[in-house]
Amino acid sequence: MAMMKERIAVFAIFVLSGVLSGSWTPRLPSLAEQVRAGPGAIGLALLAMTLGMLIVAPLAGRLAERLGARAMVVVSTVLSCGLLPFLGLADSVLGLGWVLLGLGASVGAMEVSMSISGVAAERRAARPIMMFFHAGFSIGGLAGSALAGIAAAVGWSPVRHFTVVAVVVAIVLFAMIRGLSGTVAYAATREMSREHLVSRGTLLRRPALWLLGTIGLLAAIAEGACADWSAMLLVVERGAREEKAALGYAVFSLAMVITRLSLLLVQRRLGAKWPLVAGSLMAGCGLVVAAAVPVTGLTFAGFAVAGIGLASSFPLVQTLAGAMGRRHDGGGGEREIAFVSTIAYAGFLAGPPMIGVLAQLASLSLAFVVVGALTASAAFVVLGVDRARHREIAAGFLQDESAGSQPAGTVIEQG
Repeated sequence: MAMMKERIAVFAIFVLSGVLSGSWTPRLPSLAEQVRAGPGAIGLALLAMTLGMLIVAPLAGRLAERLGARAMVVVSTVLSCGLLPFLGLADSVLGLGWVLLGLGASVGAMEVSMSISGVAAERRAARPIMMFFHAGFSIGGLAGSALAGIAAAVGWSPVRHFTVVAVVVAIVLFAMIRGLSGTVAYAATREMSREHLVSRGTLLRRPALWLLGTIGLLAAIAEGACADWSAMLLVVERGAREEKAALGYAVFSLAMVITRLSLLLVQRRLGAKWPLVAGSLMAGCGLVVAAAVPVTGLTFAGFAVAGIGLASSFPLVQTLAGAMGRRHDGGGGEREIAFVSTIAYAGFLAGPPMIGVLAQLASLSLAFVVVGALTASAAFVVLGVDRARHREIAAGFLQDESAGSQPAGTVIEQG
């Protein structure tokens, strides 16, 4: 009963994170008009959000290890709710950038801490369920983007819309947080953590973590492009109205939800490698079709294919990162998850200015084609993870998961 309550609470936090992200990104056209900015300037403003994520993500892992993931989830979610309405009050690109910097920091801390909670719940369940939690994020993103389209259609201003979202998210947070388990107190496991770090070497010297982070980085560029720029692509390149353009991210999120729930049923047999390889190639093709074919219906279809392809990337990357930091007592992995997440967030750092500059020099369509090619290249990175993890096992930095120390379906060599 307690385990089920924990899963529901973790799922709810993922949903809330998706709602926060899905609510404001479809309103970018309104925000751009509000601050009188073009694609290049908006890209730079979005850069500030990723800077906030990059700065806070490594600290969030350490704080979760010391204070517990539950405390970090509460603090970061409350801060995100407090900052969200200020997006609607920004009257310049600089003001928008400052708000996005703070929002990026709070959202980054929220995502790292909820991922740590998800990996901990997966370990206790002894079966792969991270897909389920990430499906919750996609459901939240779908709900947020759909409500954003409704808010735009009925003429709600961004500040009114964001204030309502923030209040609702805060209420749900405090209703569900009791079911969320905290991590083991750092003080009680200080010696164990020290031995753990010595036995596994420094994070910077572990190629497998760098490769996992690179997969997350490329996925982040693609997912960020769909979240931040899909509405703009449909408005600028396809001539769609804002309320219709908001459905681009909704279609992407719906495809991701269905795929994540479907993969949950077969992940034990598929393992991690082939969903990551096939998904990267599929997502890349979907983004190229969405951008290169000047037909609105095919643009929506391309976003759906991209959602299917990217569905497995973050859940599997975070599960594998957590496994690379697992201690013999079943704990650990906080810093590995934070390390890989930090690299992945660099994708959000590189993506917005890259897309904005390419859109300014050429078009948003060309920018999405470039993103599609980068996404497809992740398939080759996945193939390098096997060898790096085998070397870590041989060197004693990593437990041999094939011996059954991890939930079935989370070992990348399977499949």
